[in-house]
Amino acid sequence: MIESNIEFSDLIQVFVYGTLKPGETNYQKYCADKVVDVKRAFVQGKLFALPIGYPAMTLGDSQVHGYLLSFSNPRILNELDVLEDYQPNRQMPENLYNRQITEVYEPQSLSLGWAWVYLMTLDRVDQLGGFLQPDGWWSGCGLTAKYSYE
Repeated sequence: MIESNIEFSDLIQVFVYGTLKPGETNYQKYCADKVVDVKRAFVQGKLFALPIGYPAMTLGDSQVHGYLLSFSNPRILNELDVLEDYQPNRQMPENLYNRQITEVYEPQSLSLGWAWVYLMTLDRVDQLGGFLQPDGWWSGCGLTAKYSYE
C-alpha cells in the first residue's frame, strides 16, 4: 500500500547550492521528478566558483544561498553520492565532496532543521582554483539570486 501522506520526518532533506538547484544543469536529471518540496534557504559556509563550471562549499561563517530539497525516497542519496564523487568508506581527502549534516535557515534566519549538504575541503578548492563568491550565490545558467524568497 502506498502512503499518500508523507510524514515530514520521513523526508530526506538536501541543501543544494550549485548544479542541483532548480533551473541549473543537474536539477532536471537528478531531482525534478523526485523532489516533493523546494524551499529557498541558506546555510553557514563559504561558497567558491570552480573554473571547471560548478561550485564548491566549505565550512565557514558566511551565508551560502540555495534551496532545501525534500525527497521521499532515501535512494536519492545514493544517486547524489555518485554525482558528487562521495563514498562514505573513503577518507575525506579522497572524495571530491563529503556529505554531512548542517543546519538550514529560511530567509528570516529561522531554522528549517537539518539537512545533508555536500562540502569540499579547502585544500581541494585550492587545488581546483576556486575563487570566493562573496555574495554566497552561484549560477552556471546565469540565474540571479532572488532574495525576496517568494
